[in-house]
Amino acid sequence: MTDYATRLRRAVSAKGTPACVGLDPRLKQLPPEVIARTTSGRTDAAAVARAYGEFCRRVIDVVAPLVPVVKPQAAFFEELGPPGMDALAEVIRSARNAGLIVICDAKRGDIGSTAEAYARGYLAGEDPDAAAWGADALTVNPYLGVDTLQPFVDIAVERGGGLYVLVRTSNPGAGTFQDHRSDGKPLFTKVAEAVETLAHQTASGGADEYGAVGAVVGATYPEELAELRGLMPHAPLLVPGYGSQGGTAADVAAAFQSDGQGAVVNSSRGVIFAYEQEPYRSRYGLQNWEQAIEDAARAMIEDLARHTPAGVLL
Repeated sequence: MTDYATRLRRAVSAKGTPACVGLDPRLKQLPPEVIARTTSGRTDAAAVARAYGEFCRRVIDVVAPLVPVVKPQAAFFEELGPPGMDALAEVIRSARNAGLIVICDAKRGDIGSTAEAYARGYLAGEDPDAAAWGADALTVNPYLGVDTLQPFVDIAVERGGGLYVLVRTSNPGAGTFQDHRSDGKPLFTKVAEAVETLAHQTASGGADEYGAVGAVVGATYPEELAELRGLMPHAPLLVPGYGSQGGTAADVAAAFQSDGQGAVVNSSRGVIFAYEQEPYRSRYGLQNWEQAIEDAARAMIEDLARHTPAGVLL
């Protein structure tokens, strides 16, 4: 079995970029031809799930040759009930079949056997058939304590999967809890220290210095991102907030080591709904929405290469 950090490193090297495309489908923003093809004018959960599935699979077809990672957001599928969860499984399977690393953004967290059940349901690791939803990696919430992370860690190590623990999130209100100070330290640094311990314990050693446990650190706090990269040298980072949330390539540069590894940077709306934005809207219109997505993904890859150490990967 190949551990997650090694598989991620290889995928990033093979594509020459750390770009990650988030799959966050929203019915009102889907191309009209996708809606017409899949819903027949209906808005029930089954029809919307079909639309989400087709849209995400077609996005995957566009971006799979370009990027190493996709990140489906479970909430948009869960909202639809059983048809949505079936669609999520199909989207993850399509991405795995396309050779992509899949981070399921479900932000799970609970105690004991409940945490283990979440992990076994979502976290397949190297073998996509090992879990119902088949993801390589899963985002998790540490609020209940380090002991609640351990079941996720155990399954990740067992299956060659990865975890991304919420450390410093990209939303404007993140500081309400995350900045709370105790013993002179903000809470997010205490979480980072716990993540680093788990990452170090799960690192395979040798040429790959990263462990199975990583961290979510937002692009919207660049100074703290640099600090946290230093606090967590063994943790792969998932960096949201680039693009539509205001984070720039320069803001995320500190997430990387000098070899361009150590992080993946996510963009969701800025890529998958590029056809709504200039210059792509004028250039392609809704008829060529897939080309707009491809161009936006290429622009992101070029931007990261120009302004971060990831440029050495090309």
